[in-house]
Amino acid sequence: MIGVFDSGYGGLTILKSMMDKLPAYDYLYLGDNARAPYGTRSFETVYRYTLEAVEWLFQQHCPLVILACNTASARALRTIQQIDLPKMNPSNRVLGVIRPTTETIGYYSTSREIGILATSGTVSSNAYPIEINKFFPDIKVFQQGCPLLVPLIENDAYQNPGADYFIEQYVQQLKAQSAYIDTILLACTHYPLLQDQIQLAAGNQIKVIAQGDIVASKLKMYLNQHPEMEERLSKNGKRQFFTTDTTEIFDKQSIAFLGYPIVAANIQL
Repeated sequence: MIGVFDSGYGGLTILKSMMDKLPAYDYLYLGDNARAPYGTRSFETVYRYTLEAVEWLFQQHCPLVILACNTASARALRTIQQIDLPKMNPSNRVLGVIRPTTETIGYYSTSREIGILATSGTVSSNAYPIEINKFFPDIKVFQQGCPLLVPLIENDAYQNPGADYFIEQYVQQLKAQSAYIDTILLACTHYPLLQDQIQLAAGNQIKVIAQGDIVASKLKMYLNQHPEMEERLSKNGKRQFFTTDTTEIFDKQSIAFLGYPIVAANIQL
């Protein structure tokens, strides 16, 4: 199966796009809800939690694991790829959501100035400015940390008026950094649930881009380019869901991310 990992529910937005574009494959989703959010945790803690999740997914026979979490991708992916993977299983692969997004995002901007809305952890890593510069050195990148958005989403409070207030504050703080930003990237997989609200705050002159379709399209390309991995993946249209927290809450909350009910199982990392 293709393993998909997130600190909570946000990765379900990536999974949804993957299932839309690559419906034949089998997917196993793991949300580490008991220890979410990751955005305010240290590099060392995010790395340790992410490595534990990857090890568990490998044990469930997932040769390909997608870190559908920007914080985990920013703070843990490189170390896992370079240090841990050769020791655990060098034929397996762990991919993130930052590189496929940064390879593409520059094509959306005319002004060559892009804004990033993300967790504090992703912003402090500087992963997006660094990676975007590799592919689009002419682009200026401006970042805004949004520490309250994930808790609002995970506590099912993102449609309350109070959420609109914080969204407006974060968007205006980002726009204050430059008057020429014409594209805002939602660099957290939770944020697509807020896309309409963020677009309203940003104004029609700014494009607000979510990651799901970009990551799914890049995964499709990856599998076409790596038949040795593609042949290892089962294709029965099977989906499994696991959480490290209460399954009743996970099942209920996941409807907002996927659009339909699921039944998850509990595991301990």
